[in-house]
Amino acid sequence: MRTLVIDTATLALSLALFDDAACVAEASTRVGRGHAERLLPAIAALPNGGLADAIAVDVGPGSFTGVRIGVAAARALAFAWGVPLNGYSSLSLIAATVKQQFSPEGAFPVVITGGHGELFWQMFAPDTACATTPLRSTAISALAVTLTNAVVYGSGATALVDARGFGDAIDVEIDTAQYAFMNSIDRTLPATPLYGRGADAMPMAGMAASA
Repeated sequence: MRTLVIDTATLALSLALFDDAACVAEASTRVGRGHAERLLPAIAALPNGGLADAIAVDVGPGSFTGVRIGVAAARALAFAWGVPLNGYSSLSLIAATVKQQFSPEGAFPVVITGGHGELFWQMFAPDTACATTPLRSTAISALAVTLTNAVVYGSGATALVDARGFGDAIDVEIDTAQYAFMNSIDRTLPATPLYGRGADAMPMAGMAASA
């Protein structure tokens, strides 16, 4: 089975094409806010235009806009090609990368940059890279007190280690080429955005009520 993996949840735009567990093509670049303009041309540049028997998309957490762009594109392609669509978590993909590349000996945290001075984070088991805690979004100052693991992984690792003044930060970015190393459970999430925190914008009804 050929699977197209799409990730626009963070600063990276990362794509991979798999034949079963073998990655046959990949394209990753750090684009910041340029996902919307670059995503479809990047997919078209893959072999056979990225055409696949299934699609997997990062549903978050991460950038609100990036998550929406990726999910919308994946839904449209799945409909056009008539193929199944599943979601996966950005934190779980990073955890699988950590397990594969660093072989941590104990439970380890994955921390990525959130919004408004907060970090998205979860703990993962070293042998399976399965999450052992719920997804949380926590202020850096608060997390610096409670998360004391010596090694922290992810895009938010440096900010956390700097805030608490000890430990090692390893900045592991999203890489869809590592998708095959994820456990099967984490690859079957609904293709629905997983924002991890409330929306920044308040609905008009809520603004009126708070006035």
